Amino acid sequence: MLNQNISNPKYTICVFCGSNLGNKESYAAAAKELGGKIADEGWGLIFGAGKSGLMGTLARSARNNGGHVIGVVPSKFPDVIETNLTYTIKTLNIHERKSVMFNCSDAVVVMPGGIGTLEEFFEVLTWKQLGWHNRPIIVLNVSNYWDSIDQLLKTVTQNQFAGEIINNLYHSVSSVDEVMTDLRDDFSNRICSKE
Repeated sequence: MLNQNISNPKYTICVFCGSNLGNKESYAAAAKELGGKIADEGWGLIFGAGKSGLMGTLARSARNNGGHVIGVVPSKFPDVIETNLTYTIKTLNIHERKSVMFNCSDAVVVMPGGIGTLEEFFEVLTWKQLGWHNRPIIVLNVSNYWDSIDQLLKTVTQNQFAGEIINNLYHSVSSVDEVMTDLRDDFSNRICSKE
């Protein structure tokens, strides 16, 4: 579908997050901080193109800091998209949207969100378990929002529906600084491994 290199930055980060702000100021604060730091690092951001909630906060922060921001939106949702983006990609449906976001990225960060964010997280986690990719998946556990996910996956392994390896397929952190450190470490290891 995409026959051009839309990602000018060296690395592009896919962020899955809510189209609502949630009930804690810490969620929006983390989205604003993450968007700004991705831009400051010179990396690109790819996200679900929404103008509301954490999505909009994240994207506006990245753009306000000079970031390269790609929004991917199903054609069914034309009225809810953030307009001040570097690129907007329209897809036929949610499935294609997720595939484009993932395929145009080098890493995935999961912020607080609803069932759509949960579905996105579990799909990229499943792809990694199957060996279809080895990109970092970082869960930004703002204000302990994702504690129940960590516990759920432990329950899955304790009941032997998956091996302990699934606990190593993603990394849960509590701050944006930890997200950035993980990403820098992963990207520097990629450079070293190519030399």
